[in-house]
Amino acid sequence: MAVELDLAALVGLLAKVADISFLLDEDGGVVRLASGAGELATQIDDSWLGRSLLDTVEGDSRKRLADALAAAVANPDRPLRLDLAHTLEDGSSLPVEYRLVAIPGGGGVLAAGRDMRPVASLRQQLLNAQQALEQDYWRLRQVETRYRQLFDMIADAVLVVDASSGRVLEANPAAGELLGGGGQRVVGKPFPLGLSERSQRDVTALLAEAQATGRALLAGVTRTADEAPLTVVVSFLRQGSETRFLVRLAAEGADSAGSEEQALPASLQRAPDAVLLTDTEGRVLAANKTFLDLAQVVGEDRVMGLSADRWLGRSGVDLSVLLSNLNERGSVKLFSTVLRGEGGVNTDVEISACSLDDVPRGRLAFYIRDVSRRVSDGQPPGESLPASIEQITRRVGRMPLKELVRESTDIIEAMCIRAALELTQDNRASAAELLGLSRQSLYAKLRRYDISGVETDVLSS
Repeated sequence: MAVELDLAALVGLLAKVADISFLLDEDGGVVRLASGAGELATQIDDSWLGRSLLDTVEGDSRKRLADALAAAVANPDRPLRLDLAHTLEDGSSLPVEYRLVAIPGGGGVLAAGRDMRPVASLRQQLLNAQQALEQDYWRLRQVETRYRQLFDMIADAVLVVDASSGRVLEANPAAGELLGGGGQRVVGKPFPLGLSERSQRDVTALLAEAQATGRALLAGVTRTADEAPLTVVVSFLRQGSETRFLVRLAAEGADSAGSEEQALPASLQRAPDAVLLTDTEGRVLAANKTFLDLAQVVGEDRVMGLSADRWLGRSGVDLSVLLSNLNERGSVKLFSTVLRGEGGVNTDVEISACSLDDVPRGRLAFYIRDVSRRVSDGQPPGESLPASIEQITRRVGRMPLKELVRESTDIIEAMCIRAALELTQDNRASAAELLGLSRQSLYAKLRRYDISGVETDVLSS
């Protein structure tokens, strides 16, 4: 039995399976409409009745809609697919995917649409994710390029060895020259290689030690080609589920000469004050244990070759001043500054420094004393402000100028309040009038600067 539906029921039925449905005349005018519940029903309502659907779209969408209506009327047996973007009253865009089919006998055109905003949102998220991935990719490419350039420029032989298989994953050109066969021939071979039989056993044991302790060093290693001694330094690295050995090989003669020149005597290594040895540009060559403790650094290898202004001074200005004075005078005494620890702890220190003339190349020695627990004679313990402008000037270099000016203003204000109290023989009301302040403001400043007698006066008044 055939079931007949009127056009209104048909449009309503389509609204159950589509987000929005229109009954249009052949010119695109909205005769009937039905939309699902929710936000879409508030945006497309009965105000659209009697309007032409062509007026709800802009640009080339008008022509595409007009052509689709004509094609649907001309071919009533073939439904057409059409993507449109309606312009709503608030100016926003509503993308809709339509299926158009003509009603036989000139009854108009049915348009069943699906709201494409969720799909458009997903597409935009996908596009944003793709752009972020591309940016990360190019950033990683730049980092890899810089790493590769530095890796190839290092004069010492450096290899990256897979800890599980024992094979060389990467080797710089210096490693290829030192171990023989060129860098590409070294990659993929089991390590150690290119060494004498005894040295290979020693280096194998060194790798096991580095895996247990994190870092290990061995001197006196020899190659198969000659007996020139080498120094091998191995660091153990863990990258996620993978483990690597970073191996550095250097000629022992050059390293030993440099280490004798740069090493600190045992007495300075155990000194209670921090001792730092640098070159003329301030790069660290040696440091004792006290300096490592103040700088909150695990080992001396973590400071070697780095500029001392990473720890000394609130900025690079302090080290520049020190180096300038050392170049002009040869020594500096009691230079006040701050030593910044890696963990964020700042320590007030005094530095005495001198240049060393008994070495072939220029060297500078810094003797650093922790004065953070020192109590100044001019400032009683517990006083919140410096007692004089002289103490303010001593803080130059330890804090920014903005804070110095603020402290100077506070000192002058506190001194004026004390002078007013002395002139009025500790009469708060008269002192407030003398200073041009209200009594409440004076009491607040007395509390701020910790001037005694405030609570007593408040109660008595």
